[in-house]
Amino acid sequence: MENTKKNSVLDSREEISKLDKSNVLGSVEALADQVRHAWEGTQSVKFSPSGNIYNVVVAGMGGSALGADVFKHLYADRLPEPFEVYNGYNLPAYVDEDTLVILSSYSGSTEEVLFCAKQAKDKGAQVAVITAGGKLAEIAKTENYPTYLIDPVHNPSNQPRMAIGYAIIGLIGLLVKAGLVKITDAEIEEVITTIIRTAEKLGPETKQAENQAKILAYTCLERRPILVASEFLVGATHVATNQFNENAKLFADFKVVPELNHHLMEGLRFPASNIGSHVFLFFNSEFYQPRNQKRMKLTQEIVEQNQIDTLAVELQADTKLTQVFELITLMSYTNFYTAMLEGIDPCPVPFVDQFKEELGK
Repeated sequence: MENTKKNSVLDSREEISKLDKSNVLGSVEALADQVRHAWEGTQSVKFSPSGNIYNVVVAGMGGSALGADVFKHLYADRLPEPFEVYNGYNLPAYVDEDTLVILSSYSGSTEEVLFCAKQAKDKGAQVAVITAGGKLAEIAKTENYPTYLIDPVHNPSNQPRMAIGYAIIGLIGLLVKAGLVKITDAEIEEVITTIIRTAEKLGPETKQAENQAKILAYTCLERRPILVASEFLVGATHVATNQFNENAKLFADFKVVPELNHHLMEGLRFPASNIGSHVFLFFNSEFYQPRNQKRMKLTQEIVEQNQIDTLAVELQADTKLTQVFELITLMSYTNFYTAMLEGIDPCPVPFVDQFKEELGK
């Protein structure tokens, strides 16, 4: 009876809306629109670097840093200059006039990013901004920084973690303008097509037996999911993990092959409760280096030898870029459905809000 009741929640938009008061599902379903809107929005950004760019530093926190982490891993084999993501108050010491510092804050009020904004100016760095407003938008206007100003019409929940299409494509658009990477209109259209095609199979109208996101949500319910990926998909699993944390209020984590092969496999036996409390999700791709493809398979076998449940997700999209968005689309539905199964509104983040309030006193 309980499973039937839970199924009725996932299969009914009316029942979903009773829990999802801020329309997080609307943000999930608008990912393709976010991608198109962001790509169009960055085309009008004027960005002429004032000199050579020898390294790029993105300053951002939480959802506002996710796009940079996706980009870093996705284009690691194509970036001509070092690219780092900094999550904190201080820029690295090497930042100078040959550094492009990208300040990323959806709200425009993230205090760590505002600290970095002052440092970037003091160090004479070249600066660009991604924001939807707030103090950071004011700074960008005053300093005449190249800015992608997000107009989040396709993020009805207004949560930074759900603006991932704006975050990734906004960053890509800025870097294209800076001459640091080349992305074509056709590649963006492939992303949009992939998101739409993937989402068609994941909506509430598709029953659980044919809906991979609903199956995954049940798999993760009341357990700690460990997401395992390699190479270009690492940033995308970071996105999924953050959304699990904030949407489903679930203690999820992600691990990277081959690094985990050098330590984590010996940490599976204890505590004994691992057997019932954990599940490993392996995200596989034909684009991985062959040795990493073999490592993924062997790692899954070892986890199963320790009697911990696993599930392999075989990504099918045609390119690395489209597989990133295939994964993000699938897992955005998954963590949303997990929240519905838990009977909670996925939007509020009361402990984050409480923490910020106390910190501000």
